[in-house]
Amino acid sequence: MSVTGAGHSADLIVINGRVLTMDDDNPATEAVAVKDGAIIAMGSRVSIEELKGPATKIIDAKGGSVIPGFIEAHMHLFSGGAELAHLQLTGIHGFEALQKAIRSYAPTQPDAKMLVGQGVDYTVLGSERVTRHHLDAILPDRPFCMAAPDHHTMWANTKALEMAGILHGRTLGPGNEIVMGDDGLAGGELREGEAFGPVLDLAGESRVRLGLATGGEPDPMPTATERAADRDIMRRGLAWCARHGITSIQNMDGNLYQLELLAEIEAEEGLPCRVQIPFHYKNFMTLDMLDKASDMAERYNSEWLSSGMVKVFYDGVLDSWTAVMVEPYADRPDWVGEPLFTPQQFIDLAVAVDKRGLQIAVHSIGDGAVRAVLDGYEAAQKANGKRDSRHRIEHIEVTTTTDVPRFAELGVIASMQPPHPPGAMDFPLEPTVSRIGPARWPLSYAWRTLKDAGARVVFASDWPVSPIDPLLGIQAAVLRKPWADGDPDQSLSLHESLAGYTVEGAYAEFAEHRKGAIKPGYMADLVVLSADIEATAPEALHKVHPVTTICGGKITYQT
Repeated sequence: MSVTGAGHSADLIVINGRVLTMDDDNPATEAVAVKDGAIIAMGSRVSIEELKGPATKIIDAKGGSVIPGFIEAHMHLFSGGAELAHLQLTGIHGFEALQKAIRSYAPTQPDAKMLVGQGVDYTVLGSERVTRHHLDAILPDRPFCMAAPDHHTMWANTKALEMAGILHGRTLGPGNEIVMGDDGLAGGELREGEAFGPVLDLAGESRVRLGLATGGEPDPMPTATERAADRDIMRRGLAWCARHGITSIQNMDGNLYQLELLAEIEAEEGLPCRVQIPFHYKNFMTLDMLDKASDMAERYNSEWLSSGMVKVFYDGVLDSWTAVMVEPYADRPDWVGEPLFTPQQFIDLAVAVDKRGLQIAVHSIGDGAVRAVLDGYEAAQKANGKRDSRHRIEHIEVTTTTDVPRFAELGVIASMQPPHPPGAMDFPLEPTVSRIGPARWPLSYAWRTLKDAGARVVFASDWPVSPIDPLLGIQAAVLRKPWADGDPDQSLSLHESLAGYTVEGAYAEFAEHRKGAIKPGYMADLVVLSADIEATAPEALHKVHPVTTICGGKITYQT
């Protein structure tokens, strides 16, 4: 390959790498050349260096793996960016440790209207459930609340409950609960967004939660100063993604405001990651409101910023008994959970969204929710005819033998999170495994079972629910162990796990012809890792980290 004139030279070349292309026809190579945001050539170091011109940037991978940019298929960018500034309580156990963390943090935030903690285990006090009285004993004079890692339960002290006007309880919609104490007052535990929304609103960060809480727009619209502050929160989140090798984000909450903020950042300095923002349909909306989803899809459809998806929550989570089950909870034999939509309401919604040619992604954790959503997708196919819709189910923490083959039959994507199974990464075994019960363990977080049944399985972190790092997720997927002898092995190989964060993520957003692999003509979205990932022991994968992230041919992060 000979090249004449600087006009033909590459903008950037990566040499000396162990290039894992994720392309089965050409799985490995030594070097990659990039021009105008696309991959133009791959091959030996010698052949690629011929494309070097006077202005070409050269990245020496020093024997580390070079892989397609990670596609984070389920995360919450805006709230995640905001939470980077909150008190991090992951791994804290026992009252003394909790007290120390909160009392050390409080003086560092003298002006905070509400102190917020994140990532606290449901079992932080062992088998004792957290109440406002525990938190009052730690911090009585300032409002404080803290969220479980899954963001479906919060605990607040008396001051916070008083200021939010919910100390005496409040009537809430299905699936939401202010847990009341024996004294007739709120006990401090708040289950689901309607319950803890009033407390979080006091923190002055209500706009970051709107895409999750209501799917609506800020009212009143933020001032120029507030809008600039929100752009900075988005920037913080985007930089955190780039630092972890992420080049594409499929956000799982959304409104028009988030798209506008991202468009403003793109106009100012360009985006470091490609972002898809859905329209979030809530159970208090009516089907005509889907006009807005269609409008968002039309207005935003570039390779950097897009919509085209409708996100829905069908249920809650296992730990607070808000996930919807087919059979009752193992530790609550009279309860199967309460869905956020009736099965018929969801069928009507699925038919309406599908008719508009939009993609649907539904949070469904319990096997009852998974079944209801599959029923909705089946009804949409019958009503509108079969098409390449790639509708998605998010999480699928428990499913049934009957429903496993339906994913492949209906072409439904199984969007799952390797950090989520208790014991796989940060989440403790209890209370979740006891809620599920041993009879359902074989089909819990059933990545391998679904994949073997022909489902497309896509991976993500659900950040800020779990740490964002895809390499931690890959390690969790490879090292996954059954909870009981005789239960199926749900782990995946290194290559399958990598595919979950690259090839499958591209497929989930109808972009497998342009991203998710290293091929000529594909987007120049690449990550250079600190080590050869294939030569790294699975137990040591957490030590591997991105040293350079490239998105659209531009370096977005470098150590």
